[in-house]
Amino acid sequence: MIHTPLARFLAVGGVSAGLNVAARMGFNLVTSYEVAIVLAFPVALTAAFVLNRRYVFQATGSNQKEQYVRFAIVNLIALIQVWLVSVGLANWVFPFVKYTWHSETIAHGIGVLSPVVTSYLAHKHFTFSG
Repeated sequence: MIHTPLARFLAVGGVSAGLNVAARMGFNLVTSYEVAIVLAFPVALTAAFVLNRRYVFQATGSNQKEQYVRFAIVNLIALIQVWLVSVGLANWVFPFVKYTWHSETIAHGIGVLSPVVTSYLAHKHFTFSG
């Protein structure tokens, strides 16, 4: 069993990140990479909320809707960072260094991981606080 909240947050984040990338790949079959990143967001967001509420922050009570709204706000801010990192790497950095092996997937994976620390602190002190 994972004992610290941060370790549990990282584990839940790993599951959510995998779901995010998988959803993006599915959406990418019918739309552009940039749009697919945004469409994958609510899929991963909902899974992450449920898992974090239960396993990381052990949140209880009737304010689940308020917590979901706060969770969404934190993650919408993180989405901006994820999008900038993912698209920046895929469209500018990787072509500049001639990196081509699964470049969009690697870029998106790095992008999804980029807001881990700030998101944890925001959820701890804003989303699920008291």
